[in-house]
Amino acid sequence: MSDLPIEGGPRLESAEAFYAGVLHRIRHIAVVLGFVGSVVVWAVYGTAIGLGFIVGCTVSYVNFVWLERVIDEVANRVTQTGESAPAKGVVVRFLLRYGFIAIACFVILICFKSSVYGLLGGLFLIVAAILCEAAYEGVVAVCRGI
Repeated sequence: MSDLPIEGGPRLESAEAFYAGVLHRIRHIAVVLGFVGSVVVWAVYGTAIGLGFIVGCTVSYVNFVWLERVIDEVANRVTQTGESAPAKGVVVRFLLRYGFIAIACFVILICFKSSVYGLLGGLFLIVAAILCEAAYEGVVAVCRGI
């Protein structure tokens, strides 16, 4: 029973500190994957698909950051005021994220049809970053016993 984390115990505190940095690590992983992926895609598939990939990565990253901010604002509003419904501004910003994605896809489809594959690949940037973070967490949890 001594291996179980107790409230305030050292294992629980180290786990909390580790998991508190998840979003920060996902953002950094996304930047690295976006940069490396852009260089590789540009070199292998050429300029058109490379530019599409960069646009897709940018849209994916910005969308993730905006989603993070909206969720943080909703959580703060609920915990500080006790209101269950978010303000109209929060809802509008949440929905504008999809408008941003739609506009980027529309521009690529209309102006640069050969870049569509790169755009679609770049939109999966955050998914790849989350998968890398999950693998990292698994390895750390096994090695540290968190």
